[in-house]
Amino acid sequence: MEYKIPQPLKEEHQELHAELVCATQESGEIGEAARAVAELLHPHFVKEEEYALPPLGLLPLLAEGKVTTDMEKVFGLTDILKTGLRQMLEEHKAIVTALNNLSEIAKKENKEEYVRFAKKLISHAQTEEEVLYPAAILIGEYLKLKLRK
Repeated sequence: MEYKIPQPLKEEHQELHAELVCATQESGEIGEAARAVAELLHPHFVKEEEYALPPLGLLPLLAEGKVTTDMEKVFGLTDILKTGLRQMLEEHKAIVTALNNLSEIAKKENKEEYVRFAKKLISHAQTEEEVLYPAAILIGEYLKLKLRK
């Protein structure tokens, strides 16, 4: 069974990435601050798309009560996330610090679009911390209970 990131989450990541690319192309302090965000964010997004978000693709099936033995393969992903959760949260702290810096510079330069972008990405990180990561971990734990009685 292949685990696919839910399309709205995939699109949100693509949109955030595209907005960040625009910011990195700015000159001066905004560009520098955006490149600092990108340096932190890119490897983090790769991890999320590799193992943190794909388990969420099982939610519709699980909500319908469908559990199959081939879902055991998700354990590798959810175990990596569970073990690495502290690191993922630490990365978020560093990203948020960099985003706050970008926002402050953007305010000084009256670049409201980058203030909004920083706010949107910070909100995205909070959603991951409070909803998406816990849900992905719970998917693994739920399936372990259902499949290994």
